[in-house]
Amino acid sequence: MSVTLERTTELGISEIADLLGDDAQALLEYKAKLDNSHLHVPGPDWVDRIFAPTDRPIPVLRNLQAILGNGRLANTGYVSILPVDQGIEHSAGASFAKNPIYFDGENIVKLAIEGGCNAVASTLGVLGSVARKYAHKIPFILKFNHNELLTLPNKFDQVAFAQMEQARDMGCAAVGATIYFGSDESTRQIVEVSKMFHRAHELGMATILWCYLRNSGFKKDGKDYHVAADLTGQANHLGVTIEADIIKQKLPETDRGYEALNADGKSYGKIDKRVYTEMSSENPIDLCRYQVANCYMGRMGLINSGGASGKNDLAEAVRTAVINKRAGGMGLISGRKAFQRPMKEGIALLKAIQDVYRCKDITVA
Repeated sequence: MSVTLERTTELGISEIADLLGDDAQALLEYKAKLDNSHLHVPGPDWVDRIFAPTDRPIPVLRNLQAILGNGRLANTGYVSILPVDQGIEHSAGASFAKNPIYFDGENIVKLAIEGGCNAVASTLGVLGSVARKYAHKIPFILKFNHNELLTLPNKFDQVAFAQMEQARDMGCAAVGATIYFGSDESTRQIVEVSKMFHRAHELGMATILWCYLRNSGFKKDGKDYHVAADLTGQANHLGVTIEADIIKQKLPETDRGYEALNADGKSYGKIDKRVYTEMSSENPIDLCRYQVANCYMGRMGLINSGGASGKNDLAEAVRTAVINKRAGGMGLISGRKAFQRPMKEGIALLKAIQDVYRCKDITVA
């Protein structure tokens, strides 16, 4: 069976299994090492069950429910978010040359709406340029800090491009930020984002943190530990510590980052080997489950990023969604795979991701 972006019907379990190919059984039937009875699993009562007992102000609960109640995944507890801040993070030319209509930020919002997303996340400029036309039609998430690539030589740091009052005034339901954990700038970024998240909560908006690792030292012996489950899991734990309501993280591809960085008698961080032997394995569901565990056992939802656009975007997006859902995650936040292609195909890809979360045959492992 062939499944393409030209389809018009909703994906069922057989089509999803077809897209997973040889990995279908390993992903759809796997029983995770860390039992799911420990998890806070997404559901229709998410705000009542998870956030009502917290210190979040009432307007934050209302805005969280607005996000969870919108789009094709409305009232499931799961989210599908379109994030487009690559015009700054990766430069506009590099990001939009494949599909120049997205130089106009209005098309970003249109894609999110037509794609059935819960919310759209973008920059102050993009959202501000169309706020009066769309803020009441789809929840806005203002991504307020960015790395920019025009400074010579290029540097890698997250700096604030917006204030929380601007997000509130344009009707945003939430704000988002990135911290480069492990970088030389991370301490400053933690302090800055913590203060701005506190202010966002005061103003009634939810908070989403891009918990990314960034340090050349995380690459060792030809392996990239920026996507190691143990290191990204700790980044998640730091993120929920500053009261991120939702954590965005790259899907883990490896593990044992602490072991690698402590080789040769070096001393970095702390870990208990039971994390590797009793809580995880090489199965990607176990690796992602550890990320969820570090979000207070899923009490703060984990959304994984969709990654760069490539040749097999549909299959890769569905695979990531299956892993996230079965691990106990809250959804996907996928941008480049959707906007770096014709809008009709981008809409179909977003809906394919959502089909995984709508499919009752795919359960938490």
